[in-house]
Amino acid sequence: MKVFIRNIKDTAFACDALILPAPEGKGAGYYEDIDKSLNGLISKVTASGEFAGKRNETCLLHTSGKIKPERVLLIGLGKRQELSPEKLRQAGGRAASYLRDLKIKDLALSTHLISSLNLSPADFTEGCLLADYRFLKYKKEENHNGIKKITLLTGEDLQKQVRWAGAAASAVHFTRDLVNTPSNIMTPSALVRAARSLKRVSVKVIGRSEAGRLGMGAYLSVAKGSDEPPAFIVLAYKGKNIRPVTLIGKSITFDSGGISLKPGEGMEKMKYDMAGGAAVLGVMKAVSEMKLPVHLICVLPAAENLPGGSATKPGDVVKTISGKSIEIISTDAEGRLTVADAIEYAKRFKPSAIIDIATLTGACSIAFGNEAVAMMGNDEALMEKMKRASGETSERVWQMPLFEEYRDYIKSDIADLKNTSGRSGSLVSSAYFLSEFAGDTPWVHLDIAGTAWTDKDRPYIPKGATGIGVRLLLGFLKNL
Repeated sequence: MKVFIRNIKDTAFACDALILPAPEGKGAGYYEDIDKSLNGLISKVTASGEFAGKRNETCLLHTSGKIKPERVLLIGLGKRQELSPEKLRQAGGRAASYLRDLKIKDLALSTHLISSLNLSPADFTEGCLLADYRFLKYKKEENHNGIKKITLLTGEDLQKQVRWAGAAASAVHFTRDLVNTPSNIMTPSALVRAARSLKRVSVKVIGRSEAGRLGMGAYLSVAKGSDEPPAFIVLAYKGKNIRPVTLIGKSITFDSGGISLKPGEGMEKMKYDMAGGAAVLGVMKAVSEMKLPVHLICVLPAAENLPGGSATKPGDVVKTISGKSIEIISTDAEGRLTVADAIEYAKRFKPSAIIDIATLTGACSIAFGNEAVAMMGNDEALMEKMKRASGETSERVWQMPLFEEYRDYIKSDIADLKNTSGRSGSLVSSAYFLSEFAGDTPWVHLDIAGTAWTDKDRPYIPKGATGIGVRLLLGFLKNL
């Protein structure tokens, strides 16, 4: 979907559908001129109760040639006093998906009401862009055509905001595509190809032999059961000569649990275990396309976790780059092994901050359902910046503690650490495990296990991969 901006009267712009966002109350009073041109049609549907302006409520009207737009779509914003950028995004998402399903291609947005409420039409537009996504690559008979364009009818200078929204949505779509792709196709090697498709980005790939020479025993232990070669992917973008921020994304392209095999039910979703790595690639895509003045290094420790004949076994001990030894209690606690080596590797760049994003624990979704990202870290100022970005993007984070007592949860009798504490405190102890490798480097951990996938359609997030983390991390980098 392309976005255009035109300073032209709503009734004079020819399009398939003109979108009129409306809060509850006042009926047609928000759009008196348009209502008058339509001989009171908007007044009639509001008076009859067919449209009340409730949140994400829709009502489509045909204009019968009385104005240039062929149709008018009323989209409810809910109670005026509760309006926010997120409510606008949701309304935009609902409007776009509704019109797309009707095969309507050319949209326009009336912006004067949104602007009069001191909100930005760019947020509504972002919702439209985020919602206009379907993963149809493997459906032969499906219609692959979506909405072609949306025109914002305004005299405001929204170019910069719209450009940001467009780049962010494109990055989210890129991320969703990577996560939705089946794991027989989305292998570590495919992630390498995705990384190399990005412009203005250097890519280094560390294979099995070099990883062994570097001492990445924890990372390599995860890949031992698979015939697919692992790929430790390092990307760098230098938009400014400053200390880098390093993003690490868990990139297990399929997670069977290894020898500690997961239950069969729902295992097909375990292609989403590389959602952290996909989000990091999405961020790098947007950063490089917009040429942001940041120095960004991204690390994706990609591998498959399968129970082959040479697979790592519960009770095995492995060593990390740091030299610390880890007793593997469960091979299904594999993500922290790969991220631990990635954190140690990232420290060689002397970053100003390390942020890892990972579908790390089932306990995260038990604690928060599908509504929030669990956040832990060793730097309060860094986490406050992440909270600010969370508030702006509505990709919600919730800070959890890292008490020193959690160190006892991961003590091993035969090694420096063990990779799981069992059920008790598993959300926080997994993060504490990673903190052992972060050391004094400012570090934040984002557990997206409950938010990276959705089994139901949401206003601007279709069923499947959500692309969570892309907009959050972009907002974080923008605020830096």
